[in-house]
Amino acid sequence: MGIVKADNISYQYIRRDEDDNIEDINVALDGVSLDVKQGQFICVLGHNGSGKSTFAKHINALLTPSDGTLFVDGIDISKEESVMDVRQRAGMVFQNPDNQIIASIVEEDVGFGPENMGVPTDEIWQRVIRSLKAVGMWEYRDHSPNKLSGGQKQRVAIAGVMAMEPKCIVADEPTAMLDPIGRGEVIDALHQLNREKGVTIILITHYMEEVVDADKVFVMHKGKVALEGTPKEVFSRVDELRALQLDVPQITLLAHKLKEAGLDIPDGVLSREELTNVLNSR
Repeated sequence: MGIVKADNISYQYIRRDEDDNIEDINVALDGVSLDVKQGQFICVLGHNGSGKSTFAKHINALLTPSDGTLFVDGIDISKEESVMDVRQRAGMVFQNPDNQIIASIVEEDVGFGPENMGVPTDEIWQRVIRSLKAVGMWEYRDHSPNKLSGGQKQRVAIAGVMAMEPKCIVADEPTAMLDPIGRGEVIDALHQLNREKGVTIILITHYMEEVVDADKVFVMHKGKVALEGTPKEVFSRVDELRALQLDVPQITLLAHKLKEAGLDIPDGVLSREELTNVLNSR
């Protein structure tokens, strides 16, 4: 079993009136099954309302399935007594870092999580040092988070999750509020954690360029997994992605248009260098 295994999970948002009568039922997840192996870098794509953020909240046991089962490191998240164990194994980074940063000094904020877990003081500060260095924020350890850029704040939020030493980090659109420089900083930090520390990363995103270096991609649509595979496999299906209201990386789209124009271009070109090499070999 992988670090995250979903078996036919469904989830419904139910709206009730003041008399507790059901007014509306919105099916956010509809029979989702997937398996994430320890150490993978996974991306989950989908337009607004596809269910990707609802799925992310299940991994951290913020939500539990209406039907089906989801296991995190072998633990059934639906069992109330297991919630804290699940959250120690799967940390969550949200879209807005201001919702996650609570202390007035960076190093104190990063130490907050392990302190609440009862980690001994000496070990807390060792974790703070390791985590801030891992995301490139050690030199800002005594700064106020309010003085940091959006990308720097998000890296501090990632360090705070990392200090709790989870096996998996779920990042729910962590770059949505950032400029291109900040987005690059955050994605680089996540890849570094994955590459050097072996932390499983599950990135929820709608930026296609953030997906190209993932190990595997899941595309969600109307609460279901519509496509899955490596980035090259998924982005080879340009027309299907467009039908799902999704774009593809610009270089992939250019290669697709060149192929439609009659050039011998392979499917799923992901980088400028790859396309240049293909064209130069003709």
